[in-house]
Amino acid sequence: MENFKNIPTFTISLDFELYWGVFDKVALDIKQSYFSNTRRIVPELLALFAQEEVHVTWATVGMLFARNWKEWQEYQPVQQPTYANKQLSAYRLQELYSQNSPMSTSFFAPELVKHIASTSYQELATHTYCHYYCNEQGQSLDQFREDLRSAKRIASVKDLPAPTSLVFPRNQFNQQYLKVCFEEGITSVRSNPKEWFWRDTVEDKLLNKVFRTGDGYLPLGQRTSFPLSSLEHVEGMPLAIPASRFLRPVIGSKPLLNRLRLTRILNEMTEAAKRGECYHLWWHPHNFGDYPEQSMTDLQVIIRHFKQLQQQYGMVSMTMREIQAYVKEESQRTTEDR
Repeated sequence: MENFKNIPTFTISLDFELYWGVFDKVALDIKQSYFSNTRRIVPELLALFAQEEVHVTWATVGMLFARNWKEWQEYQPVQQPTYANKQLSAYRLQELYSQNSPMSTSFFAPELVKHIASTSYQELATHTYCHYYCNEQGQSLDQFREDLRSAKRIASVKDLPAPTSLVFPRNQFNQQYLKVCFEEGITSVRSNPKEWFWRDTVEDKLLNKVFRTGDGYLPLGQRTSFPLSSLEHVEGMPLAIPASRFLRPVIGSKPLLNRLRLTRILNEMTEAAKRGECYHLWWHPHNFGDYPEQSMTDLQVIIRHFKQLQQQYGMVSMTMREIQAYVKEESQRTTEDR
């Protein structure tokens, strides 16, 4: 875009979900310490981000805002997703777990949500209310709209800001749902990398998984950073901000792989800074659950590297909301300058 001022940008978006994000994949009884570690690590992440002035978008499942199962039930949408695969519905979990109060810490975290909202440089965004799957068979556009409204309603009751950024659960990016997002106040969404192995996250064929995993350690795809001028600001639609790299979890017995994944990220950040491009890193806080200390150490390395790039190349930290505001402003300015 002519005359658009591109600046090297570092953005982090986190998918904060606890057990709501993996209930159809793993049993809760074997993950208690994992989610306990996750709850402990969130304040540590917030303290680090605030200290280093790192701007982060926390895409948070709306159900986490509730205090307990009773309050959770109060904010359920009238229309719930009618997935063809019933195992994907978060609403079936009340029957399974509501009588086990010690396990409720894996489902509800209102104090952590408030901590996020009150911490400097952090954006409280949405990951939908029920970890909604937008590309699964059986659900509908109207059900998605009602889900977003539930997420906004529980935020409002808790005196928290209405979300303006959204991350689609399981990266099920659905172009047709963007208009509904905008109508419900969402002005920015995270989209997937443009590589072929990121296009279908529903069927998730083995080859796609192999390439996505391998690309986290070795350069199998194209450059992942992008100039902010490449983001298309369309009136009446949220801005789609592509992800660059998933910060893969620490593997305890594979130090070489851990080094490779970290080196890959640092090199990509440097390349983005040199080119004046945006680098968008994402992960789930629960990815730090198995090896919290090593995970935090690696994150500190990444943030120190960002601070170096900030000094050397003027790289700035932005949330998704801030990127949207910047792109909109620059797009309007360049239009007026013509």
